[in-house]
Amino acid sequence: MYAVTGITGKVGGVVANTLLAAGKSVRAVVRDAAKGAEWATKGCDVALAEMGDVTALTEAFSNAAGVFILMPSNFSPSEGFPEVRKLASVLREALQVARPGKVVVISTIGAQATEPNLLNQLQIVEQELSKLDLPITFLRPGWFMENHLWDIEAAKSNGVIPSFLQPLDRAIPMIATADVGRVAAELLQEQWHGKRIVELEAEEHVSPNDIAATFAELLGKPVQVHAVPRDIWKELFISQGSTNPVPRIQMIDGFNEGWICFEGQPRKGRVDLKTVLQGLLLKGVA
Repeated sequence: MYAVTGITGKVGGVVANTLLAAGKSVRAVVRDAAKGAEWATKGCDVALAEMGDVTALTEAFSNAAGVFILMPSNFSPSEGFPEVRKLASVLREALQVARPGKVVVISTIGAQATEPNLLNQLQIVEQELSKLDLPITFLRPGWFMENHLWDIEAAKSNGVIPSFLQPLDRAIPMIATADVGRVAAELLQEQWHGKRIVELEAEEHVSPNDIAATFAELLGKPVQVHAVPRDIWKELFISQGSTNPVPRIQMIDGFNEGWICFEGQPRKGRVDLKTVLQGLLLKGVA
């Protein structure tokens, strides 16, 4: 039995479906029964557990051959990241008591960076869970291609998409969520000892110009990309509801300046940018 958190999201859903396709038993760890109903119809066991509930998580992780961990995103954390510190501590305690056979945790490119930025949250998770005497893999993917879901409306309506990634011709490591989920499921079925880091990127790095060109090809119309001036980022993020935009700005700076990067030789994904954007367009998301 493999326990999968975040199963109702893109990555967790792929993890679960990949395991099911391989004939493995899956326990869907969800926050409410309604969200687990779909997975129950697929033959999954369903465990109800909030990420901050150590008792429920311990039960959900018990008797599991492997556990997949996907932390909830927080783009506007409090100073010092107390939210993720609490969740990481709860996860460590639950895993220590449940003692599953192994654990795969979604981390991020740049988790090793010492500079302050939003991705320090996953560095904290890595550090906390590394205290466990369990086989743990930290899967560090690049920038998710699906982040450009938010560019579809602009690409369709006025043919100009905004970019915080700059300069516009600078390509960075990206990855499709389908590859992240598939590789995570494959890792869960492997055997290893101790702690290990697996980095993951697509075959080709992607620039903002590449994003615009791919949208233009798929939409059959010109699409340009506009660099959002850095001096308005803070005001813009606050207007969008962020109460602490500084870590997010620091993260984007890290990608743009190159210090958010991989440590070693990443594995390569199979899905390219065109496939991802085409899939988002075909689903009618915008």
